[in-house]
Amino acid sequence: MENHDLRTRDVVVIGAGLTGLTTAFYARKRGRDVEIVEQADRIGGQIRTHRVGDFIFESGPNTGVVSCPEVAELFNDLCPHCELEPARASSKRRLIWKDGRFHPLPSGIGSALTTPLFTWNDKLRILGEPWRRKGTDPDESVGALAARRLGQSYLDYAVDPFISGVYAGDPMALPTRLALPKLYHLEQTYGSFIRGAIAKARQPKTERDRLATKQVFSARGGLQHLVNALGQAIKPEHISLGAKNVDIRPEEDHFCVQFTADNGRMQVIRCAKVVTTCGAYALPRLLPFIDEAQLTAISTLKYASIVQIGVGIARVAGPRYAAFGGLVPSREQQNVLGILFPSACFESRSPADGAVFSFFIGGVHHPEYIEMSDDRLQTIAEEALHTMLKYPTDTPIDAIRIYRHPQAIPQYELTTDARLASINAVERRFPGLIIAGNLRDGIGMAHRIKQGTDIGTSI
Repeated sequence: MENHDLRTRDVVVIGAGLTGLTTAFYARKRGRDVEIVEQADRIGGQIRTHRVGDFIFESGPNTGVVSCPEVAELFNDLCPHCELEPARASSKRRLIWKDGRFHPLPSGIGSALTTPLFTWNDKLRILGEPWRRKGTDPDESVGALAARRLGQSYLDYAVDPFISGVYAGDPMALPTRLALPKLYHLEQTYGSFIRGAIAKARQPKTERDRLATKQVFSARGGLQHLVNALGQAIKPEHISLGAKNVDIRPEEDHFCVQFTADNGRMQVIRCAKVVTTCGAYALPRLLPFIDEAQLTAISTLKYASIVQIGVGIARVAGPRYAAFGGLVPSREQQNVLGILFPSACFESRSPADGAVFSFFIGGVHHPEYIEMSDDRLQTIAEEALHTMLKYPTDTPIDAIRIYRHPQAIPQYELTTDARLASINAVERRFPGLIIAGNLRDGIGMAHRIKQGTDIGTSI
């Protein structure tokens, strides 16, 4: 092969998102010679922080949850170059839209009895939840499970907006065991959400277990600091950006990764292991040697499209929202899925007298919104600012940015079983190939960090 550069690595990681960066970081800590290959001209994938004047906007994930020890351990390993920032205590307060205004989601028995979100019949019905029979359908959807155990109003005004906030998805289309496996196992193991939660709380915890605080988090100054710290720790010379026409081929005792660098030269890397962390839709081009039926099962994954609109107000002349954000149930038929309040959760996201809001639009129910014009999307955000957040119509918007994500959030529907089976078969057929990323093992930041840590510490 003429006009190419040839080198050897222990591991090649495809994709410089959070999964790929975490994988490479821990593999490098183990002494592995690693190279990341990324087609974009920057690292971070969906994670990107933008400073617009005195405002900080996130164009991808706004927050994560410290739901596993690996999150705390990663930030500890990156200290002092990146600092985990827990959200303010007020972020535990969540709002739900109903009948023209936001209501707090109940946080205790008293508020559960007085909230207008749920019917009296369902409020009383939940008292019997610990004694209700557990489900027998392994494919029961999140929505069907919620209606069966908690009642229709809990589905409509708690579970539906929660699934909208996490998956931008339809609770009736997501099997519980695939989309919310912890919830599924609570019922299957303990027979009840309530009894299961009590039993889990009573289980002894190790010091490492206690690192999983369940706190909402960001990185101080924005999540871009997390990916930047990972990039610096991995070292820029181990990250190839702007890689085009990436192609993986198995050879006798190694893999051959080829791509065109931004200088036009062909790059060829021989390696013992390859880890893909890109979206399922990218795999057919990347892995042409895989059986077509298996590749189809892996790559035909449905994604929800999302439009995120960051809005900054320098001086708030209206309500101050001390909460994580507000979610909008689908039955309320609004243009907005939810609104996050980043400046209420974290420091220095806006001027002291101002506020930052993130409006989320689209999802599986409205995929057409991704094609809307900027003017129309801005109008939707402005209308929500006035009608939902109750700001005066003359409130000046000092900064606004629109971010479009056509393939934002994978939907763990029933096709997940076939996808996972095909991934396992391919990895057995081609030892050293690992198919990772958010097409399996969860979609949240903590899931990505845990998966990357598990792979990076084992290869």
